[in-house]
Amino acid sequence: MKNIICMGAGAVLTQELWPQAQAEAAWNADGSGVRRDAKLGLPIRETDLQFRSLENRTTTDGIVLHHIGGTNRDVSAEEVHQWHLNNGWSGIGYHFLIRKDGTIERGRPMDMLGAHCYQHNWHTIGVNVVGNFMEAVPTSAQMESAAELLAALCRFYGINPDREHIKGHREYNSTDCPGRSLYNMLDGLVEDTAELY
Repeated sequence: MKNIICMGAGAVLTQELWPQAQAEAAWNADGSGVRRDAKLGLPIRETDLQFRSLENRTTTDGIVLHHIGGTNRDVSAEEVHQWHLNNGWSGIGYHFLIRKDGTIERGRPMDMLGAHCYQHNWHTIGVNVVGNFMEAVPTSAQMESAAELLAALCRFYGINPDREHIKGHREYNSTDCPGRSLYNMLDGLVEDTAELY
């Protein structure tokens, strides 16, 4: 239905006329799909992803930071969703993605069990900062958005904004994630988060 635009007395399928990004822009009044999230009070690009099946998460006492790894492209939540569906998962395992321009995108619904940190999905929110931070460095826009998102999540769930509750994926599992540079910036990011809390 989103790929149909009413014109005069009829309807036109936009796949034939415009690339997908332009069709999405026509559907969203400002072209971004970004809306202020009522729970977090932040602008978040809603993705309206469809999942196979999800389970409620009843405890939330931590946040886990990730990177994409393997590519430094500015991938979208929709692309990661497709990767994870292809893995046989219910869909994207992260709750939020932060794009290189700082845009926060919705992944898995916030109160659903994630698929991002083995044996710790039951109590954590997964935030992915897009990029391969074994080789690259997060943008300043990503770091600013990350601090704002982490502070909002901490306020919403009553999580202390400290290193005990905000961790890199490698602190739970044997992995390079969230990459060398993002992990090295994590203490400063948590300090920024605490200031915004």
